[in-house]
Amino acid sequence: MTSVAEGSLRQRAAAWIESPRIQNLIIAVIVFNAITLGLETSKTVQAHAGGLLLWLERGVLTIFVAEIAIKLYAHGLRFFRSGWNVFDFTIVAISLLPNSGAFAVFRTLRILRALRLLAKIPRLRHIIESLLRAIPSIGWILFLLFMVFYIYAVMGTQLFGERYPDEFGHLGIAFYTLFQVMTLESWSEEIALKVMEEFPLAWLYFITFILITALTIL
Repeated sequence: MTSVAEGSLRQRAAAWIESPRIQNLIIAVIVFNAITLGLETSKTVQAHAGGLLLWLERGVLTIFVAEIAIKLYAHGLRFFRSGWNVFDFTIVAISLLPNSGAFAVFRTLRILRALRLLAKIPRLRHIIESLLRAIPSIGWILFLLFMVFYIYAVMGTQLFGERYPDEFGHLGIAFYTLFQVMTLESWSEEIALKVMEEFPLAWLYFITFILITALTIL
């Protein structure tokens, strides 16, 4: 086969595998596979249709492998220039690992195939790409949040540590207590009101912490 004919065949393969019809079919298979993986968690379903689910699993995996193989043929090594293609390839490759021995744990990762929808649906892909572009800003927000936690953890340890060692005995547990307060996980009854019995003005400490962390996250 001449290089021209080979190039034409690769172009046709790329056009076919990336056509809306085929991509919609792949999306449908991904959704179907996510449903069947959920059904596998049911002992009742496994008892009555375990064999069928196994064959469906093999069929789905065959489709995914064929899709990746055709894309690799169509694009060659250029396939790996796209982060989304690498993402797809990795998830499918994990599915090919043996289900026994040291690799048995990877069987639970099959549900990650559902994440392939992120690469297949443009709007979801744009959201993820926007989030990735925002990572530097998110990093500074997390740093600011850490500073707030650190300052309040030191204050809490110094103010309440001796009287309430289970909540503010040291910085580590103070961080955990403040995380509970930030998430509003029973913070009022189990933490704030308890501390306020001994330190009536402690409400200022907790309220300002909640307000500052809420504004930081927003």
